[in-house]
Amino acid sequence: MNQLGKALDSMNLAGRVAIITGGSRGIGRAVCERLAGLGANVVVNYVSDLASAQEVVRATEGRGMDAIAVQADVANLAEAERLINATLARFQRVDILICNAGVWEGAPIDAMSEELWQRTMEINLKGTWTVCRAAIPQMKQQGFGRIVIVSSTAGQRGEANYSNYAASKGGQIAFTKALATELGPYGINVNAVAPGWVDTEMSNAALSEGGERRAVIAAEIPVGRIATAEDIAGPIAFLVCRPMAAPQRWRHKPACF
Repeated sequence: MNQLGKALDSMNLAGRVAIITGGSRGIGRAVCERLAGLGANVVVNYVSDLASAQEVVRATEGRGMDAIAVQADVANLAEAERLINATLARFQRVDILICNAGVWEGAPIDAMSEELWQRTMEINLKGTWTVCRAAIPQMKQQGFGRIVIVSSTAGQRGEANYSNYAASKGGQIAFTKALATELGPYGINVNAVAPGWVDTEMSNAALSEGGERRAVIAAEIPVGRIATAEDIAGPIAFLVCRPMAAPQRWRHKPACF
């Protein structure tokens, strides 16, 4: 077992409530299952694939935890607020928010439509803002919160023919830095993870174009393979369990338990 696996096995999220946007597939699904394995109750957000969301709910319940699926398009603030309200109605808390919903669609800049640019920004960047905007008042009231934003290496180094995606992911990273300083005094910590290639449904078409491309991509990765969704779920779980230096009134409370 690697060091991260050992660390996760020693962590406990019993009694915590986690919302995962885009939780019905890919990284989101892996995060739902990982957090449930650590004892968290889970809210699986989805847009259209109810069947997949219900599968995740059943998998979570199979681990002995409570879970619900909530349909909401987080590009819309009213729907993000409905997601948070549904969570509070069921669990009365919002402890963990994983901002994972996103799209990866691109085009050369001189062929990119305004519609594509706008859709990418609304789902990836605005959709991160809406759920944070809706959840943070409850986290402030609790004096506790963990937010992890799923960004991308494209937001750090750019990505040819996906300037819209890179810009949205770079915006998420800047947003993370701003919220981390703003919300730290309230007992809320905010982090981002920035995966590169991950073998999920979103990247399946690109990775399936031919074995040669997959091999070239894998050869450029230090461990020699493309990441799985579970590879990304581990660090996210670590971040939501990680203790923090809390303001004095919280200093004697365990941060994870």
